[in-house]
Amino acid sequence: MRETKSARLTRMHDEYDILRQVIPAPACALHFSNPLELLIATVLSAQTTDKRVNTVTPELFATYPTARDLAAANPAQVEDIIHPLGFYRSKTQHLSGGELMRICTSAAPASLSSCTMRLDVVPRTMDELTSLPGVGRKTANVVLGNAFDIPGFPVDTHVMRVTGRLRWRSDWRSAHPDPVKIEKEITSCFPPEEWTNLSHRLILFGRATCHARTPDCANCPLSDTCPSYAPPAGKSTSKR
Repeated sequence: MRETKSARLTRMHDEYDILRQVIPAPACALHFSNPLELLIATVLSAQTTDKRVNTVTPELFATYPTARDLAAANPAQVEDIIHPLGFYRSKTQHLSGGELMRICTSAAPASLSSCTMRLDVVPRTMDELTSLPGVGRKTANVVLGNAFDIPGFPVDTHVMRVTGRLRWRSDWRSAHPDPVKIEKEITSCFPPEEWTNLSHRLILFGRATCHARTPDCANCPLSDTCPSYAPPAGKSTSKR
């Protein structure tokens, strides 16, 4: 029997309550100490893992502690630092001498201290952030939610996969779902103050359990209600 919208919403909240218990203290996996560092780290995270980004950002942030420093950096030196991340040339273009850092530095007068400048130059709205080169909605939502505590729901591959398998969204059959539509549909079902942690928990759950190729259904805390649950061979289930 087809699940009604109200039944799906109830199931979504029940499943999320379980994730809240399993993952009680979710946090951004990128290491940062201020909004500018998070913006840079998130731009660098495209097409690579947060873990790998964290291996290069300590040197990058120590060498170029302000947006002004990074904007004036020798691109070759920046490329050398971020080379392990892949796509290092295009990422360097966004950072060293690129429009992204010029916009950031233009928002802060030179008389400001480095600490103040580093905190104040990063935009605090979706429209302003997405106007920056290399910054899409996912990056903007990461910065808003984790640097400024402004509700944001980043949609990455883990969020797309998990919400699809759980059938939290209407286009779960789509092979090429639209991240913007996913963001709007999922956030309409949860209060804004929960959006950032909701995304964190879905990402962490996707990494730990709901893997892309071989999901660990046998040890999944949501197996009792997940519509995509696949019991081990030879084991029957009455749930589906």
